[in-house]
Amino acid sequence: MRTYSKAVNAAMVAVSAAVLAVISPAPAASAETVTIKVVPAYSETQQESVSWFVCPTNQVLTGRSHKGDENADTTYTCSWIFINDEQVKVSIGDWSLSQKESNSSYSSPPDQALVGRRHALDENGPTLYRSASLSWRGKTVRLIDPVWTGDLKESNHNYQTDTQRVLIGRAHSGDENGNTRYQHAYVTIDA
Repeated sequence: MRTYSKAVNAAMVAVSAAVLAVISPAPAASAETVTIKVVPAYSETQQESVSWFVCPTNQVLTGRSHKGDENADTTYTCSWIFINDEQVKVSIGDWSLSQKESNSSYSSPPDQALVGRRHALDENGPTLYRSASLSWRGKTVRLIDPVWTGDLKESNHNYQTDTQRVLIGRAHSGDENGNTRYQHAYVTIDA
């Protein structure tokens, strides 16, 4: 769980306290606290060579695992995002342009999370991604501090973000024995 606080300028507090003391004996305003949680909610397994996956409504990708070649299974993990125990709205965008899997790299647009992936055939087949914007109470949910993982062997890996991050990108080179990397970012909001 990650907690954010909105700082209040000391001078404004002093002025506000003076005004409140004149008007009424009410206490000074306290800082606003926002709590953000990313909670795993759904996983689905599909054959890699005919994979067409999109997270359920209002969920984003937070993990992927694969064992074997293109005829083996890929498992996707999706999560809900809650801010102050209210679910974040996920607005799904269009599919990305197609890339050859064996030489692919995709990063979502700023402040968008991955919500889907399509792949057909083997490492020479096409891969596409789907991203989504996030909002809470009409405010844009921001995704900050993007980081790429190290190389993971595609044919034998299981990657899951921690409870503070969501997936925003993926890169792959070679066949099933080649490397896969994931890009992930922290979820935050300007309170």
